[in-house]
Amino acid sequence: MVILVGTAMGGRLASLDALALIYQASWVVQLVLVLLVLLSIFSWTIIGSKMLELRRAEQDSESFLQVYHERSMEDSFEAAKDLDRSPLAAIFMSAYGELKRAARTSGQPLRVTDAHVDALKRHVVWTGSREALRLERGLSFLATTGSAAPFIGLFGTVIGIINAFEGIGRAGSASLAVVAPGIAEALIATAVGLFAAIPATIFYNVFVGKLRGITVAIELFAAEYEDDLRRMARPTPAAPRAERE
Repeated sequence: MVILVGTAMGGRLASLDALALIYQASWVVQLVLVLLVLLSIFSWTIIGSKMLELRRAEQDSESFLQVYHERSMEDSFEAAKDLDRSPLAAIFMSAYGELKRAARTSGQPLRVTDAHVDALKRHVVWTGSREALRLERGLSFLATTGSAAPFIGLFGTVIGIINAFEGIGRAGSASLAVVAPGIAEALIATAVGLFAAIPATIFYNVFVGKLRGITVAIELFAAEYEDDLRRMARPTPAAPRAERE
């Protein structure tokens, strides 16, 4: 970006390059710009990784549910090992894996009892909460950037305007050539602040909406899984004895 300003001496034009303005700006404005650029870089890094993470979580969850609803518990356990990016698969592996370890320790065949169900329910709830927190990781940084970056940029704007007034005092003139550098660096700070805040705010809202759907899926699967475990714990009714002749 190049800004052309007229001098007080007449028609001569001076060019003010944006990079030159940043280089010549006060150290406070430079520090503000560096901070905003770092916030923007970190935000875009989180946005890219979070988009990939949530997409994989949704895809793996759909694949796992298909196996869970159509095949056996043992097949679901094997499938969950390969679909570990799904929070639903993690919930299933936590509870069913604990059940398999208990069976190996006791040396008895795998069998679900009411006592097992109560213990496994705690595993399901704990793992569901852990997976939800894992998927939310990084969103607080986006929220902080979206809310704080405009004010950080505004601070740089204020410093730039102060520098412009100081330039007027030193030159004893309010010509555009004197005011332009300070105003330009103030506007650059505002623009960089908005550049950091707008994407962070937009994608934060997008991710919150996606996470809301995943959280509902976690709650529904946890309830369904608990019901299936309770059905496994119920004794199979004995076949009626043949009537004596």
